[in-house]
Amino acid sequence: MKTWFITGTSSGFGRSLTELLLERGDRVAATARKTNTLDDLKAVYGDQLWVAVLDVTDTQSIREVVDQAFKELSHIDVVVNNAGYGLFGASEEVSDEQITHQINTNIIGSIQVTRATLPYLRAQGGGRILQLSSMGGQIAFPALSIYHATKWAIEGFIESVVQEVASFNIQVTLVEPGGARTNFAGGSMIAGEAMAVYENTPVGYMRNTMKVIDNEAIKGDPVKMAHAMIAAADAEKAPLRLTLGSDAYEFVHKSLTSRLAVLEAQKDLAYSTDVDA
Repeated sequence: MKTWFITGTSSGFGRSLTELLLERGDRVAATARKTNTLDDLKAVYGDQLWVAVLDVTDTQSIREVVDQAFKELSHIDVVVNNAGYGLFGASEEVSDEQITHQINTNIIGSIQVTRATLPYLRAQGGGRILQLSSMGGQIAFPALSIYHATKWAIEGFIESVVQEVASFNIQVTLVEPGGARTNFAGGSMIAGEAMAVYENTPVGYMRNTMKVIDNEAIKGDPVKMAHAMIAAADAEKAPLRLTLGSDAYEFVHKSLTSRLAVLEAQKDLAYSTDVDA
C-alpha cells in the first residue's frame, strides 16, 4: 500500500487518480478548494481518504497542509501536483489579474508544493513526484499564450529539480497529456474578454473551434491516462516525461522535429560565434 498526496482532486485527473488509488487499497491525502466534492468517497473509504482544503495560490496554506499531512500520515510515497487550469485568450485580451492568478496557480503553486514536500521526502529516504504539465508544455497554440507560458515554465523547473534531488532517491515525472474527456474546457478553462480585432485571426479560429468542439471528438480517456500515471509512479525508474494521448504524441513529435531541423540549420552559425582560437 502506498500513500499519495494529490492537489486538485475535486475533478479531472485528480479525481480519477483518487478513485483508482482508493479502489486498489492505497491511502490518499486529497486536497481541493472545495472538499465537499469528496464527500461521496469519504463516506465509502473512511480513514483511507485524508482530506484537506487547499488553494495552491496560498503559499502559507500549502506549507501548513503539507506539514499536517506528513505529521498525521507519517510517510507519503507520491506527491502529485495536479491543481491547475487554462486561461484562454490572446495575450492582450486577458486581464492583469487573470495573468497573475494563472501564474500563481500553475507555476508558483506547483513550485511551492514541491518545495514544501522535498524536506520530508529527503528525510524519509526518497519518494516520487508527478508534475502535471501538458502537451502544451512542448507546443503552443494561439489564444493560450499565458497558459503555455506556465506549462513551459514548470517543465524547466522540473528538469532542474530532477537533477537537484536525484541523489536523495527522489524521482520526478512530467506528465504531458493531450486532450482528455475531463471538464478542462468547461469549469477548468477561464477566458479573457474577446476583442473584435482578433476575430479573423488564428485566435478567432481557436475561439470558434472551442465553442463547437464535441466531447466525442476528444480522444483522450482520463481513466486510462490516470492508470498510466499510477504505473509510472510504481515503476522502478521514473520516466522524466510521460506523453499521454495520440494527439499529444503527434503534436509534440511534429514540434520537436521542426525545432531540431531549425537547430541543425543554425549549427555553423552557432559555432561561428565562439571566441577565435
